Amino acid sequence: MSNLSSPIFYIFITISINIVLHAHSITHWEDIQALKQFKKSVIPSSISPGSCLSTWDFNNDPCVSVSTQKFTCGIRCDIVIFNVSRVTELTLDQAGYSGSLTKSLSNLPYLQTLDITNNYFTGSIPESLAKLTRLQRLVLSSNSLNGSIPDPLPDSLQEIILDNNDLEGPIPYNVNNLKNLQRLELQGNQLSGELPELSQLSQLSFLDVSNNLISGELPARFPANLVELTLRNNSLNGNIPANLLQDSVYLQVLDLSYNNLTGTLPPELFTHRSLQQLTLAFNSFLWVETPANWGKNSELIAVDLSNNDIHGFLPGFMGWMPKLSALSLENNKFSGVIPVQYAVKAVTAEEIGDVAPFDRLLLGGNYLLGLIPGPLLRLNSGSGVMIQLGDNCLYECPESFYFCSGGVQKSLMECKTFSPVIP
Repeated sequence: MSNLSSPIFYIFITISINIVLHAHSITHWEDIQALKQFKKSVIPSSISPGSCLSTWDFNNDPCVSVSTQKFTCGIRCDIVIFNVSRVTELTLDQAGYSGSLTKSLSNLPYLQTLDITNNYFTGSIPESLAKLTRLQRLVLSSNSLNGSIPDPLPDSLQEIILDNNDLEGPIPYNVNNLKNLQRLELQGNQLSGELPELSQLSQLSFLDVSNNLISGELPARFPANLVELTLRNNSLNGNIPANLLQDSVYLQVLDLSYNNLTGTLPPELFTHRSLQQLTLAFNSFLWVETPANWGKNSELIAVDLSNNDIHGFLPGFMGWMPKLSALSLENNKFSGVIPVQYAVKAVTAEEIGDVAPFDRLLLGGNYLLGLIPGPLLRLNSGSGVMIQLGDNCLYECPESFYFCSGGVQKSLMECKTFSPVIP
């Protein structure tokens, strides 16, 4: 019996046919067609000579010709079987292209990265992107896209960056289906509605939904692996839940500024084991609650509580927080005297024990009274410490003192009206 009928022979023939078929074109035909359609969707006048898309010459095989004169950039390919390559990355950032996102992008099934940031693409995000089951990074920032976020997005996504577009509508609740998501950036859009609880996104480490129209109260819980949370410049209201950071033990940056939040600042904010930067400026907070251990285990380096409605004495415990070097309490309703520890922390050039010095202390625009603490009088403009005490009720704080400039002291009448204990 001839060996022509043996299984080994047929396997050999199949492999040989594959090699012959792709000898001149190793990029999968479906990927080539998808790239062609994508280029057609870009307005020709926006493809300037010498730009990346201008080198896409489909008389040549894309994956073979990458880094040649005919197909120089924009894609990355990987061989998936024998000598057949599939496109795994499409990156055309900061190129000034305009047009729309064609549905043909879903015909790049091996795509892991899609990045078209800083262009002029318009229209909506194709729902067909959900077919890209291997997609890990979706970066569509700084375009002119509109409409809502596709529902659902690919489960495999690790990064979504859609900032500075014209996206509108609510954030879909089933974004929680993206179990592998590590980075979610939606800033600079017109997204509205409440922020869904995203605690099921166990891998999420970076969340930025700033500069939108998000309203309602803060969710009670956030993802456990979150490192940075930025929700600035929205319309959030209500209090900060005491257990807001209970699960997010790795959080380092929390920015809730420019919202409508109110109530008392819970002491947990100042005892969190990893939080380094706390920005709550331009809200309507009323009080600061002192933590039980006076924040002596705090990791906070910078705290900004400016432009709120916070009453009471300056939080004395902040003068003992070991790593705090930048404190802004401007434009509130603080009264009483400046704690001596604030002054000592400001004039000390090096650490005293385990307590770092202030390099920025902003207390202007309050109702602080009494004399300037003696240690501060030793400072001058060349000390390298930024201190602002203007627009208070302090005795003998002339503008000749550099830290009293930037606003004269309030009138005696205004100070008496606010606090009758001032003589």
